[in-house]
Amino acid sequence: MKTLIKLLLSAVAVIASAYVLSPHVQVDSFLIAILVAAVLSFFHIFLKPILVILTIPVTIVTLGLFLWVINAALTLLAANLIDGFGVESFWWAIIFSLILAVLVSILHKFVPED
Repeated sequence: MKTLIKLLLSAVAVIASAYVLSPHVQVDSFLIAILVAAVLSFFHIFLKPILVILTIPVTIVTLGLFLWVINAALTLLAANLIDGFGVESFWWAIIFSLILAVLVSILHKFVPED
């Protein structure tokens, strides 16, 4: 049940982030936002660790800033896979990732831990 609540809160964060970046990031409906939240969660669980390990030298040289590039790439991948979710460019994907990460971390604090 806690996972479902976190997924719904992440979907709210996707909608809010898209609203803030309105002309550059589009989410057609709340159902699409739930799908985006689920796909991004899947990518962050399974793909991101592999990408982080493969890019350790670049991440060290950039003092961790390259992780934002990985987040933006995963966001653009999700935008290419999901109809109804669009991101205009790479830079808007970085900004979307930043806003989404902040909102998700704030919203997930309201879910009580067991």
